[in-house]
Amino acid sequence: MPTPRSRRSRLPILAASLLLPLAACSTSGGSEASGDAQRLKVVMAFPPAQAMSPYGDDAVTLSRLSVVEGLTGLDENGAAKPALATSWKQSNPTTWDFTLRDGAVFQDGAKVDAGSVVRSLTAATKASPLPRALSGTTLRATATSGSTVRVVTGKADPLLPQRLANPSLTILSAGAYESGKVNPAGHATGPFTLTRVKGAVSATLERNADYWGAKAKSPGVDVTFAADGTARANALRTKAVDVAEYVPIAQASLLGDEFVHEFPSARTNGLSLNTTRGVFADPAMRAAAREAIDSKSLVDGVYEGRADTAQGLFGPGIPWAAGLRKDPTGRTPAASRAEVSRTKEIVLATYTNRPELPEVATLVQQQLEKKGFTVKQVVRDYAQMEADALAGKYDAFIQARNTLLDTADPASYLASDFTCDGSSNISQLCDKKVDAAVADASAQKDLDVRHRAEMTAEAAILGTDALVPLVHERFVQGYDEARVEGVALDPMERALITADTRVG
Repeated sequence: MPTPRSRRSRLPILAASLLLPLAACSTSGGSEASGDAQRLKVVMAFPPAQAMSPYGDDAVTLSRLSVVEGLTGLDENGAAKPALATSWKQSNPTTWDFTLRDGAVFQDGAKVDAGSVVRSLTAATKASPLPRALSGTTLRATATSGSTVRVVTGKADPLLPQRLANPSLTILSAGAYESGKVNPAGHATGPFTLTRVKGAVSATLERNADYWGAKAKSPGVDVTFAADGTARANALRTKAVDVAEYVPIAQASLLGDEFVHEFPSARTNGLSLNTTRGVFADPAMRAAAREAIDSKSLVDGVYEGRADTAQGLFGPGIPWAAGLRKDPTGRTPAASRAEVSRTKEIVLATYTNRPELPEVATLVQQQLEKKGFTVKQVVRDYAQMEADALAGKYDAFIQARNTLLDTADPASYLASDFTCDGSSNISQLCDKKVDAAVADASAQKDLDVRHRAEMTAEAAILGTDALVPLVHERFVQGYDEARVEGVALDPMERALITADTRVG
């Protein structure tokens, strides 16, 4: 079996064959067509998985391209700040009133009013699967006037203002819902308007001249999607694009410091183990898998030191977590190697969009096999396997998960990924003690108390071995700082291209 290092040597050859279509897509309908040399050319790692629906992971892409907005946004500390709502107040533990921004309009010219907000929030609560931001909570929105909206939650939800900043709870005009599917193209409020999507290949954005805030400095953005990380890096190197999302670690040193921008993240790469079917329905087998994992070898062998060894669900990107961490509770003793060797073959899956993950999967497979497991790998584009992963079709699934992505607070991540009703529960975990611990954390209004409760929940989750933390990532975004200004380096991954991003 080849080592990850030996496999890398063949990637540039493969990526070179992808550059021609990548460069061609980046100009179609964009800079050459318009004659405007200042349009941005961007390559993104994740092709649309749900036709740009805001109710799945495509919502993050829309947010990172500054197409969509919610009632609130987030400041650099993760606190809620005004967006389409300028202010809000809480009248009781479950009731909040939001005052809308005067003069904001949708990209199709319709006015942003209370009715449009109610329509969008109500549609999100009825989406299937439910957006992760709504895991562990329910909400009902009503218009109390043309410019005020009341949001009532099923239980006390101190995180509601942060929750409403999630891209899946974006506010769209009535036109977005006319086809029976939710279509944000031309119906959102952000500084850029999505005008065209070409399948999983490319997208075109134009400056929103009617944006309520500072207008975009770039007249538009031509986006290509390339799951192959080396292709993205080579596109940046050859100036086929101005910005490359998620530069592979193996390419960082080749690009040089002027192109590579590394910063801490709240992303934890973990091994989700299926707790309801197959080998890992047995907690002793999950414990054996945990004991097999060597995080340091992953950091050194795959990430070349540009990551941190696993400490728990929350790594250095959440600095308060280390001082509050508790030992895992309720762990089952691990099965012996002899017991493990008698189990059936397990399917270990991951995706290609993050180029390190297939290499991680290879090392994890070797570590599991050394423990006695028989392992088969499945590696594909994320869009091709998301539904199967959420449905529990794999025995083990390696994913990179930003623990602050949903509400800028870990409580929503804990609810969506590890509770019985969680909408992103790949491990299929359903444990009453975990649910109770997560519910307690979510109900805490005081920040310090909530953080302590979240670490109690972390200890309960780790005690089930439903997820084995592998490494804590650092982000590497690519752009030439001598040419491109205003790229957002956001640990929460909500922003990349903003109104300030432009080619200098």
